[in-house]
Amino acid sequence: MYEFIIELKNVSKYYGYGLLGISRFAAVDDVSLGISNKPLINVIAGESGSGKTTLAKIILRIVKPDKGQVLFNGKDLWRLNRKDLDEFYKSVQPIFQDPYDSFNPYEKLEIPLLKTAKKFLNGNDKEIIAVVEKALEVVGLSFDMIKGKRKDELSGGQLQRVAIARALIPSPKLLVADEPVSMLDATLRANILNIFKELKDRRGINILYITHDLATAYYIGDYIYIMFRGTIVEHGPIEKVLSEPLHPYTRTLIDALPSYEKRERFIKEPIELKETELKEFLLRGCKYYYRCPYATKKCFEEKPPYIEASPNHYVMCWRYVGSS
Repeated sequence: MYEFIIELKNVSKYYGYGLLGISRFAAVDDVSLGISNKPLINVIAGESGSGKTTLAKIILRIVKPDKGQVLFNGKDLWRLNRKDLDEFYKSVQPIFQDPYDSFNPYEKLEIPLLKTAKKFLNGNDKEIIAVVEKALEVVGLSFDMIKGKRKDELSGGQLQRVAIARALIPSPKLLVADEPVSMLDATLRANILNIFKELKDRRGINILYITHDLATAYYIGDYIYIMFRGTIVEHGPIEKVLSEPLHPYTRTLIDALPSYEKRERFIKEPIELKETELKEFLLRGCKYYYRCPYATKKCFEEKPPYIEASPNHYVMCWRYVGSS
């Protein structure tokens, strides 16, 4: 078995800007990461406009990168044969931010779940319904609770659980959850996060949790990637990164939150920082240059390398060059 379910090697994605869209900026800039076959909750965290959703779409094979390589079980994701592509769509399932956008308003909710089961599984109608029932039970629902209902008849939390159940039907190895609790209130948010923890601990499912909220990230995460303007600026075990942050941007995110001595106290409202600034995306050197209190001329002119400042704790910052 290949070490990673999904592996990104120096991946970049460019988008046009300006009147004619001729000029380009890197929404994802030279990103490398690996999602291990070992069950973990990996977190990609950063403010709005950091490139998180673009990165998720690349991993889900929705957006094709302009540079670099994305591997699924060691094979190029964009060169898979039909058999391997079918395995990818079965193994890697998405969960999106707004559950109301995930379902047809005119369709009864059991229909998309049954369609998903028929697409990925062989079996008669009774066996198909049994699979759907089992997936719903995992998230605290039942077939009878949703049968005959449309999406506007359920709460946001219930509907997000239906979305998770649909993603579980093919027995995936990886769930890519893009801001899955940002539209829910604090109580419902905790319920969904606990479902993710159960899926990892009891079912061995990997989860890539994408968020701008370090509170929820800390509550469920094992490993974290801090993303700023398309670049991973720091990554490591979540306890290590959030208790001993190295990059100034990571420290800024943490300073915006209350104390996190206890995980339960860390579940607060999401934070919002500044709007995306094109000049930061276009920087040749460190993307954080304009905000950093330690910035030097070298930070402006040259992109810093990744430094392993302590075991398995990496930072992209010139301040740590020569100190590892």
